[in-house]
Amino acid sequence: MVTTVIHNNQSYTIDLSKPLDLSIPLRASKENVNAWYINEPTIEPVTDGEWIGKVSKGASTNFNTITFNPHGHGTHTECVGHITSEFYSINDALTHFFFIAEIISIQPEQKGKDTIITKNHIIEALTTSTPEALIIRTLPNIEHKRNKHYSNTNWPYLTEEAATYIKELQVKHLLIDLPSVDKEKDDGKLIAHKAFWGYPNAIRHHATITELIYVNDHIADGTYFLNLQIAPFVNDASPSKPIVYKIISG
Repeated sequence: MVTTVIHNNQSYTIDLSKPLDLSIPLRASKENVNAWYINEPTIEPVTDGEWIGKVSKGASTNFNTITFNPHGHGTHTECVGHITSEFYSINDALTHFFFIAEIISIQPEQKGKDTIITKNHIIEALTTSTPEALIIRTLPNIEHKRNKHYSNTNWPYLTEEAATYIKELQVKHLLIDLPSVDKEKDDGKLIAHKAFWGYPNAIRHHATITELIYVNDHIADGTYFLNLQIAPFVNDASPSKPIVYKIISG
């Protein structure tokens, strides 16, 4: 369904019948994507004595309890409450859900034992200076990202300069296909998180970071209309479902 939407006083034509899903679904399986040294998520029926909350076991409904960690088990969106002693909820931080976004692909570079995404990478890949949301696809873009176990892999990360530059562009929402914008083991410094959120001196409370997305190869780099959907968790982070739409005109 082709429709015209008005965003920030500008009209855009998009086709709502062709959503491009950037999320990784959560599964109760060792094949589920995983990070931060935790076990796989579980989805199990409630039991009460001999009663099992499963239709195939005689119940009238399926009645499952799901145990998972939003940061380690799939696509999730987080607010500054992820790194503060004060409590901030993603459900309060993210109150608008549609944004103009740019997808860029970056081949991180080797620096010693690390692999980094630099300010120059961002500058060279961007085609617009004012995206509300920036979506980073790292290369190589292997299908295995959907079920990779990232613990102890020293994944690529953003340098402080790169994160600061993204903030200075006034990007409100940063999305990336890695478990974190920061180095896996950085002694708790969380330099890129802090730089992007302006922590602690000029905190951007409504800015968000979305991690563990997957941008399929058939989705070209460029400008899109982003719908960033979260579950209404009163928590620093929530599982999320970022959807992008090609902009036909606007």
